[in-house]
Amino acid sequence: MTTQIVYLNGKFQPLEEARVPVLDRGFIFGDGVYEVIPVYSRRPFRLDAHLARLQDSLDGIQLANPLARPAWNTHIARLIAEAPWEDQGIYLQVTRGPAPRDHAFPAHVEPTVFLMPMPLTPPGATLVETGVAAITRPDNRWLRCDLKSVSLLANVLLRQAAVEADCAETLLIRDGLLTEGSTSSVFAVLEGVLVAPPPSTLVLPGVTHDVVLELAAELGLPNTHRPIPESELRLAEEIWLTSSTKEVLAVTRLDGTAVGDGRPGPVFRRMHAAYQRYKQTTMRGTG
Repeated sequence: MTTQIVYLNGKFQPLEEARVPVLDRGFIFGDGVYEVIPVYSRRPFRLDAHLARLQDSLDGIQLANPLARPAWNTHIARLIAEAPWEDQGIYLQVTRGPAPRDHAFPAHVEPTVFLMPMPLTPPGATLVETGVAAITRPDNRWLRCDLKSVSLLANVLLRQAAVEADCAETLLIRDGLLTEGSTSSVFAVLEGVLVAPPPSTLVLPGVTHDVVLELAAELGLPNTHRPIPESELRLAEEIWLTSSTKEVLAVTRLDGTAVGDGRPGPVFRRMHAAYQRYKQTTMRGTG
């Protein structure tokens, strides 16, 4: 069995040996942020965009970036090279570090920096062909969903609601409008136009989301950002989920009701094909 190597606070070590203090503020308060970077054929996908989003999250919680960009690049490259998977995800997390328990920021503390490779498996052919089911729930998360915070209890509970309903995702509604999924961005095809909720503090900026919009432009698909009322969502011709792990996946049932004709729609099929071509050419450098 291959030993999984991780990075923790300046040291590469086996995962089973990695330890953080119990007073780490990430453990006590959820005081930290994270990223997940997909890797295809050992090539990190849009590394600059992911590290830029990490920087935005760090700025949002007033935590100085503990590593310079070259150091991030070097550590990520080493983990990719030493991991046993050609396709993988690099999970990285930065917390404010260990300090006596007090809500206020400690005056002097070293941040905790953790990086870990994980296997990356895209949705299987059956899911792509049949689509997945989703449910809706009120979006009861905090008001800074644009920060990729490790404080994910609300997302965990919303995702668990989907699991208990035998569904793939929970779509979130706040003040009558779609925001996103518990673990994904959401698109809807409405009267032939690809629509996504507008950027705001209530929505996490999505790297895969941005790729989909770039591909839509290349395909000549009309697209826009605008508010999506729940009533419109329920009448959508197509609904898609996008994320680093889901890639692009069609929702074919929402709260037990068919989306469109209950099968992945024609716009989704064009986008999925384009995304797979993009993976082969740009992500893998083949094709």
